[in-house]
Amino acid sequence: MSTGATESGLAYLDASLPIQERVRDLVGRMTLEEKVSQMVHGAEAIERLGVPEYNWWNECLHGVGRAGIATVFPQAIGMAATWDVDLIHAMAVATSDEARAKHHAFVRQGDRGIYKGLTFWSPNINIFRDPRWGRGQETYGEDPYLTARLGVAFVKGLQGDDPNYLKVVATPKHYAVHSGPEAERHAFDAVVSRRDLLETYLPAFQACVQEGGAASVMGAYNRTNGEPCCASPTLLGAFLRDAWGFDGYVVSDCGAIADIFKHHRVVETAEEAAALAVRNGCDLNCGATYPALVRAVRQGILDEKEIDRAVERLFTARFRLGMFDPPERVPYAQIPYEVNDSPEHRQMALRVARESIVLLKNANGILPLDRGTSPVAIIGPNAHDVEVLLGNYNGTPSAAVTPLDGIRAKLGADADVRYAQGCEVMGRSTDGIAEAVEAARGARVVVACVGLSQRVEGEEGASDLADRTGLGLPGVQQRLLEAVHATGVPLVVVLLNGSPVDVRWADEHAAAIVEAWYPGEEGGTALADVLFGDYNPAGRLPITFYRSLDQVPPFEQYAMEGRTYRFMADEPLYPFGYGLSYTHFRYADLEITPNVVRPGQAVRVSARVENVGERAGDEVVQLYVSDLEASVPVPLRHLEGFARIHLTPGASRVVTFELQPRQMALVDAAGRWAVEPGAFQVYVGGGQPVGRAGSEGVAGLFHVEGETTPITDAFGVTLQT
Repeated sequence: MSTGATESGLAYLDASLPIQERVRDLVGRMTLEEKVSQMVHGAEAIERLGVPEYNWWNECLHGVGRAGIATVFPQAIGMAATWDVDLIHAMAVATSDEARAKHHAFVRQGDRGIYKGLTFWSPNINIFRDPRWGRGQETYGEDPYLTARLGVAFVKGLQGDDPNYLKVVATPKHYAVHSGPEAERHAFDAVVSRRDLLETYLPAFQACVQEGGAASVMGAYNRTNGEPCCASPTLLGAFLRDAWGFDGYVVSDCGAIADIFKHHRVVETAEEAAALAVRNGCDLNCGATYPALVRAVRQGILDEKEIDRAVERLFTARFRLGMFDPPERVPYAQIPYEVNDSPEHRQMALRVARESIVLLKNANGILPLDRGTSPVAIIGPNAHDVEVLLGNYNGTPSAAVTPLDGIRAKLGADADVRYAQGCEVMGRSTDGIAEAVEAARGARVVVACVGLSQRVEGEEGASDLADRTGLGLPGVQQRLLEAVHATGVPLVVVLLNGSPVDVRWADEHAAAIVEAWYPGEEGGTALADVLFGDYNPAGRLPITFYRSLDQVPPFEQYAMEGRTYRFMADEPLYPFGYGLSYTHFRYADLEITPNVVRPGQAVRVSARVENVGERAGDEVVQLYVSDLEASVPVPLRHLEGFARIHLTPGASRVVTFELQPRQMALVDAAGRWAVEPGAFQVYVGGGQPVGRAGSEGVAGLFHVEGETTPITDAFGVTLQT
């Protein structure tokens, strides 16, 4: 093929040539109309050039979505609750294996339709700033540092490590400052300060681009400070391309280019909207507005060279994916289709689900339950519902294990396991409560599986409610809990949900509370393993569980003041980073080296962690930093390190973190990251240093001496220090 290509002058087919040379050759052969046809998500074939049709739209939020049988891992918020960077990377590798195998199988069948390609619009690294947002389940929680670490791991796992080829394309989204309300996303202007932008909303995107090497970014629907995100010279130009050096392609969210003139009304026509987006760096339109680019060029609104730039970026990705090379040259093209939902991947789904489970309450050590516990009553609308396992943007597992399935399998066929649904997630009927009460009477324990579902929280148009208006259990679930509790049988509440739930009543009355999220296809097995002690839970909350909405600022307000654990002075019900274990850990021997530094120097922080309980288990060691003498508003504390470790009874381990200058910096009045002189507190423990912490940690101080020293410019470009 290469020889013939060279002889005929078709350089773009010569796999021995540099990719950029091949891309320029191919794009240079296209007409304006052909170029524009490649800039929408359903790109047409250009038969005369041998360019096949390609649909850019694919999803793999927690496993390959919407394309038949695939391993369904826990929803993203559950992935975050593992606090396990290496595991999330391995999960992403497994996901991309399945993605590659599916793609090549579809191509062999001549199927190049939607959800069949190699360009995935994942992960969602928006900050879960408000508990009402229905899409918060798709994120890694409320903290920029945790989100960045998991996002980078996920991106790297998807894209692979081959020096010549991308395994798949990862697309961090939605860039930027996007987290509801869903009903207003097409017209809303998220007004944020430079400080909030740099401290909260942009760090994960910067990390995924600069550290993760993300080949694509998806723009958001909304405006940010007046500029449509998919046509923002600040976000796409000043930050993404100029400051961070991003050289990949930008894709709009679906229909977002039309929003620019229909809802944001910053321009009047489709031609102007398309031209504005392309000029500012949005290369691909999920939607149907970019065909207007032909008219925009004819009318002199846009130079064709800007079209060329966008199309070259798009084809660079396709060439890096090996789409124009013989399959035998592409290492990922040989992955067998049988990896999809394979036993190995199902085992990984089980591991992620186990690690995601958070033990919120365990009064008098009621958990783990004895395997001989019988009768057991399993009740609640989420006890035997496959849909609630899956979360949104999901694939289809070959089999799924509900909580009821998992508990029955754990206890065996001879055990007395009683089941009653009791009520629906959202329904108002109480007719089933009496059956649940009857099942509870005479049982030794009641396991009540309650919470939310995809009908309660999700994306606009994809659920009945999208965003929530309150934090309580929907429908009559609270009445169900109160009724079975009145029997006097110990009550274990299991939450299946993607966002915080008001469980103040359960915190006071239930014997135990377990947060299981939307746990994926092996969720029921993982839950049974935790309930009956075959797995010691160690998940940690990636979000705050508020006592009520009185603790949360208005939904439409994007300022971070009063939001999340970093800025909220009130005590929550369960804090970010919280989670219990069946064993106990002790922290000691804090060392801070050096304890006096100058701006630009790093600080090493270490502590010894010992398992002083009777069970082996994981501990999530967390490092928090507080600037005690800042000249401008700063977070009360901020996560700057974590490590999930395993310790047997009596074993100990020294865990060490290194704080870099950026991790002690603040955003100064000029909008730059700068390190100020003053005192800093560090805390190392199994949670935050306030309220419920799980394991009590150790705290100490270090000092920065010298002059205030900027370490970046206003757009995050690192300065010499």
